Amino acid sequence: MNSFELAGPADTERLGATLARHLPDSAVVLHLEGDLGAGKTTTARALLHALGVTGAVRSPTYTLVERYETAKGEVAHLDLYRIADPEELEYLALDELAERARLWLIEWPERGGAALPSPDLELRLSVVGAARRGVLHAHSDLGSAWAQAVEADCRGDLPTA
Repeated sequence: MNSFELAGPADTERLGATLARHLPDSAVVLHLEGDLGAGKTTTARALLHALGVTGAVRSPTYTLVERYETAKGEVAHLDLYRIADPEELEYLALDELAERARLWLIEWPERGGAALPSPDLELRLSVVGAARRGVLHAHSDLGSAWAQAVEADCRGDLPTA
Protein backbone atom coordinates (compact mmCIF):
# COMPACT_ATOMS: atom_id res chain seq x y z
CA MET A 1 0.00 0.00 0.00
CA ASN A 2 1.38 3.37 -1.06
CA SER A 3 0.04 6.50 0.61
CA PHE A 4 0.65 10.13 -0.39
CA GLU A 5 -0.13 13.40 1.33
CA LEU A 6 -1.63 15.82 -1.20
CA ALA A 7 -1.40 19.36 0.18
CA GLY A 8 -3.44 20.91 -2.63
CA PRO A 9 -4.69 20.51 -6.20
CA ALA A 10 -1.14 20.78 -7.60
CA ASP A 11 -0.10 17.67 -5.66
CA THR A 12 -3.20 15.80 -6.82
CA GLU A 13 -2.39 16.79 -10.41
CA ARG A 14 1.22 15.68 -9.92
CA LEU A 15 -0.01 12.25 -8.77
CA GLY A 16 -2.28 11.97 -11.84
CA ALA A 17 0.57 12.91 -14.18
CA THR A 18 2.85 10.40 -12.47
CA LEU A 19 0.25 7.66 -12.94
CA ALA A 20 0.22 8.52 -16.66
CA ARG A 21 4.01 8.56 -16.91
CA HIS A 22 4.21 5.00 -15.57
CA LEU A 23 1.16 3.60 -17.35
CA PRO A 24 1.85 -0.08 -18.05
CA ASP A 25 2.24 -1.25 -21.64
CA SER A 26 -0.88 -3.42 -21.55
CA ALA A 27 -4.54 -2.66 -20.86
CA VAL A 28 -5.25 -1.66 -17.26
CA VAL A 29 -8.13 -0.61 -15.05
CA LEU A 30 -7.80 2.17 -12.47
CA HIS A 31 -10.57 2.65 -9.91
CA LEU A 32 -10.79 6.14 -8.41
CA GLU A 33 -12.59 6.05 -5.07
CA GLY A 34 -13.44 8.70 -2.49
CA ASP A 35 -16.08 11.10 -1.30
CA LEU A 36 -17.30 14.09 -3.30
CA GLY A 37 -14.53 16.66 -3.59
CA ALA A 38 -11.74 14.23 -2.72
CA GLY A 39 -9.92 14.75 -6.05
CA LYS A 40 -11.01 11.88 -8.31
CA THR A 41 -11.79 14.07 -11.32
CA THR A 42 -8.71 16.26 -10.72
CA THR A 43 -6.57 13.12 -10.80
CA ALA A 44 -8.27 11.80 -13.95
CA ARG A 45 -7.97 15.17 -15.70
CA ALA A 46 -4.24 15.42 -14.91
CA LEU A 47 -3.65 11.85 -16.05
CA LEU A 48 -5.46 12.49 -19.34
CA HIS A 49 -3.59 15.75 -19.96
CA ALA A 50 -0.30 13.97 -19.26
CA LEU A 51 -1.28 11.40 -21.92
CA GLY A 52 -1.64 14.24 -24.41
CA VAL A 53 -5.36 15.04 -24.27
CA THR A 54 -5.73 18.72 -25.06
CA GLY A 55 -8.58 21.03 -24.25
CA ALA A 56 -11.20 20.63 -21.58
CA VAL A 57 -11.53 17.30 -19.82
CA ARG A 58 -15.00 17.21 -18.35
CA SER A 59 -16.20 14.87 -15.68
CA PRO A 60 -18.57 12.38 -17.31
CA THR A 61 -21.06 12.75 -14.47
CA TYR A 62 -23.98 13.21 -16.88
CA THR A 63 -22.72 11.39 -19.97
CA LEU A 64 -21.37 8.54 -17.77
CA VAL A 65 -18.56 7.78 -20.26
CA GLU A 66 -16.07 9.94 -22.13
CA ARG A 67 -13.62 8.34 -24.53
CA TYR A 68 -10.25 9.83 -25.46
CA GLU A 69 -7.72 8.85 -28.07
CA THR A 70 -4.13 9.16 -26.87
CA ALA A 71 -0.76 8.14 -28.24
CA LYS A 72 -0.91 5.16 -25.87
CA GLY A 73 -4.40 4.09 -26.99
CA GLU A 74 -8.00 4.76 -26.10
CA VAL A 75 -8.92 5.82 -22.57
CA ALA A 76 -12.43 5.28 -21.23
CA HIS A 77 -13.29 7.66 -18.37
CA LEU A 78 -16.41 6.60 -16.49
CA ASP A 79 -18.14 8.48 -13.68
CA LEU A 80 -20.83 6.31 -12.11
CA TYR A 81 -22.00 8.73 -9.42
CA ARG A 82 -25.50 8.89 -10.90
CA ILE A 83 -25.88 5.13 -11.33
CA ALA A 84 -28.48 3.72 -8.96
CA ASP A 85 -28.24 0.10 -10.10
CA PRO A 86 -25.43 -1.77 -11.88
CA GLU A 87 -27.97 -2.97 -14.47
CA GLU A 88 -28.00 0.58 -15.85
CA LEU A 89 -24.51 -0.10 -17.22
CA GLU A 90 -25.98 -2.40 -19.89
CA TYR A 91 -26.68 0.73 -21.96
CA LEU A 92 -23.04 1.85 -21.95
CA ALA A 93 -21.72 -0.82 -24.34
CA LEU A 94 -19.03 -1.94 -21.90
CA ASP A 95 -18.17 -4.91 -24.13
CA GLU A 96 -17.13 -2.50 -26.89
CA LEU A 97 -15.14 -0.44 -24.40
CA ALA A 98 -13.39 -3.60 -23.17
CA GLU A 99 -12.29 -4.40 -26.72
CA ARG A 100 -10.87 -0.94 -27.38
CA ALA A 101 -9.86 0.71 -24.11
CA ARG A 102 -6.19 0.69 -23.19
CA LEU A 103 -7.00 2.37 -19.88
CA TRP A 104 -10.20 2.44 -17.87
CA LEU A 105 -10.51 5.33 -15.39
CA ILE A 106 -13.56 4.60 -13.26
CA GLU A 107 -14.91 7.07 -10.69
CA TRP A 108 -17.41 5.67 -8.18
CA PRO A 109 -16.70 2.03 -9.21
CA GLU A 110 -18.61 0.67 -6.21
CA ARG A 111 -21.83 1.71 -7.98
CA GLY A 112 -21.05 -0.50 -10.96
CA GLY A 113 -20.44 -3.67 -8.98
CA ALA A 114 -19.64 -6.85 -10.88
CA ALA A 115 -20.60 -5.24 -14.21
CA LEU A 116 -17.20 -3.53 -14.25
CA PRO A 117 -13.79 -5.03 -14.91
CA SER A 118 -11.72 -5.72 -11.83
CA PRO A 119 -9.15 -3.05 -11.06
CA ASP A 120 -5.45 -3.51 -11.52
CA LEU A 121 -4.95 -0.50 -9.29
CA GLU A 122 -7.24 1.42 -6.99
CA LEU A 123 -6.63 4.98 -5.83
CA ARG A 124 -8.55 5.91 -2.69
CA LEU A 125 -8.67 9.63 -2.10
CA SER A 126 -9.80 11.15 1.18
CA VAL A 127 -10.11 14.61 2.63
CA VAL A 128 -7.82 15.21 5.61
CA GLY A 129 -8.45 18.72 6.95
CA ALA A 130 -7.63 21.13 4.13
CA ALA A 131 -5.51 18.50 2.35
CA ARG A 132 -6.08 15.13 0.70
CA ARG A 133 -4.55 11.70 1.08
CA GLY A 134 -4.14 9.29 -1.80
CA VAL A 135 -3.68 5.59 -1.14
CA LEU A 136 -2.81 3.14 -3.92
CA HIS A 137 -3.95 -0.49 -3.60
CA ALA A 138 -2.75 -2.98 -6.19
CA HIS A 139 -5.11 -5.80 -7.20
CA SER A 140 -2.87 -7.49 -9.78
CA ASP A 141 0.82 -7.96 -10.52
CA LEU A 142 0.49 -5.28 -13.19
CA GLY A 143 -1.11 -2.93 -10.66
CA SER A 144 1.60 -3.69 -8.12
CA ALA A 145 4.38 -2.81 -10.58
CA TRP A 146 2.49 0.36 -11.56
CA ALA A 147 2.08 1.43 -7.93
CA GLN A 148 5.74 0.77 -7.16
CA ALA A 149 6.88 2.85 -10.14
CA VAL A 150 4.58 5.72 -9.09
CA GLU A 151 5.81 5.58 -5.50
CA ALA A 152 9.47 5.59 -6.57
CA ASP A 153 8.87 8.54 -8.90
CA CYS A 154 6.95 10.53 -6.27
CA ARG A 155 9.55 9.99 -3.56
CA GLY A 156 10.74 13.44 -2.54
CA ASP A 157 7.97 15.25 -4.48
CA LEU A 158 4.95 14.05 -2.52
CA PRO A 159 5.22 13.25 1.18
CA THR A 160 4.24 9.69 2.00
CA ALA A 161 2.01 8.94 4.94
